[in-house]
Amino acid sequence: MNIILLGPPGAGKGTQAQKLVDSRNMIQLSTGDMLREAKTSGTEMGKMVAAVMDRGDLVTDEIVIGLIREKLEAGGATGGFIFDGFPRTLAQADALGDLLTEMGQTLDDVVELQVNDEVLVERILGRAAEAVAAGGTARADDNEESLKTRLMAYYKQTSPLIGYYYAKGQLQSVDGLDTMDGVASSISDVLS
Repeated sequence: MNIILLGPPGAGKGTQAQKLVDSRNMIQLSTGDMLREAKTSGTEMGKMVAAVMDRGDLVTDEIVIGLIREKLEAGGATGGFIFDGFPRTLAQADALGDLLTEMGQTLDDVVELQVNDEVLVERILGRAAEAVAAGGTARADDNEESLKTRLMAYYKQTSPLIGYYYAKGQLQSVDGLDTMDGVASSISDVLS
């Protein structure tokens, strides 16, 4: 089973992906993690990624699809793959669909974590405050201004995917503001 987790920054995609990794033996494909891993891998693709990132340029869709292809070819996901942070645009969604078709695989579900933006901002700012109160440090981007910028980018680039996957009959929505276990249970219901 291959799935995409969709939702704005801070909606809990990473947390829920980890729960699926633990409970269903799925492999989480986080583009950020894959790029960092590739940069230090020494492979041809890794050298390309390193050169682009060292110049401070954005990694192209072709490179990201290449990294995803490598992960899919490597296999090992008896429970399937979770696409986390990809696709972000309609062009990337088309490229992922083409890649899966070419490899004889399918995209089984797209799970949207629905959230209320105001509650989401409160949640993330609360998370930052808790981290500081506990003697730690908050994530650098867990502040109101940065969060609003990230949300704007999400709505401009990524939210069109909701309509795209809805039209394909693949979109399932869950309440992303439920408890962590409540969201996990809702996702499990969708995938069953």
